[in-house]
Amino acid sequence: MSVGALNLGAGLSLGAALPVTSSNAVQILLLVGGLTLVPAILFTVTGFSRILIVLGFIRTAVGTTTAPPNQVLVGIALFLTIFVMAPTVGAIKSDAVEPLEAHRISTTTALVRAEQPLREFMFRQTRVADIELFVSLSHAKQPHTRGEVPTEVLIPAFIVSELKTAFQIGFLIFLPFLIIDLIVSSVLMSMGMIMLPPTFISLPFKILLFVLVDGWELVIKALVQSFH
Repeated sequence: MSVGALNLGAGLSLGAALPVTSSNAVQILLLVGGLTLVPAILFTVTGFSRILIVLGFIRTAVGTTTAPPNQVLVGIALFLTIFVMAPTVGAIKSDAVEPLEAHRISTTTALVRAEQPLREFMFRQTRVADIELFVSLSHAKQPHTRGEVPTEVLIPAFIVSELKTAFQIGFLIFLPFLIIDLIVSSVLMSMGMIMLPPTFISLPFKILLFVLVDGWELVIKALVQSFH
């Protein structure tokens, strides 16, 4: 009887443990699958694209094609994105993640709640004209409120707005360095030094200008403030 009781108890314990193990396996599978979507989410619903494009414009405008290297630019853009998105991530954590972990809401409800802070962030950065463009392209019903705008319409509109903003900032960054190039080219032509590449002479002056005005601080400050 004792052996049978032990076998029965072991069977009950194994049976009780199986659902937990299966649930953990499903959660791990969903987590691994979700990790593959992280780059897409990073580029499409955060300010990462704007920041990275502007940093690329800085490198091109100064004329240093490999400094800073791509890895450094991506790292700077990543942590600036984390800084900019901190309020949105905090809202998602308090509204969706923590209630889900406390088993107060279902997974579906958590996903709906997590979507709202991201939508609010994207709406603040998206132009109305871009939303209207993708609403017309999707042949959807004309929305009257933000809640009626589908997420699949909001995301591409947000991406286009981010590209426009990034190129506008990049244009403003290029102007002072373009003036330096024009001045150096004019001086070299007046001196008859036509064969000497102007960029070879203007590069030290552009780097000096960028350092003297504390260019990194100005650009990063402008980038962060552009999201507010």
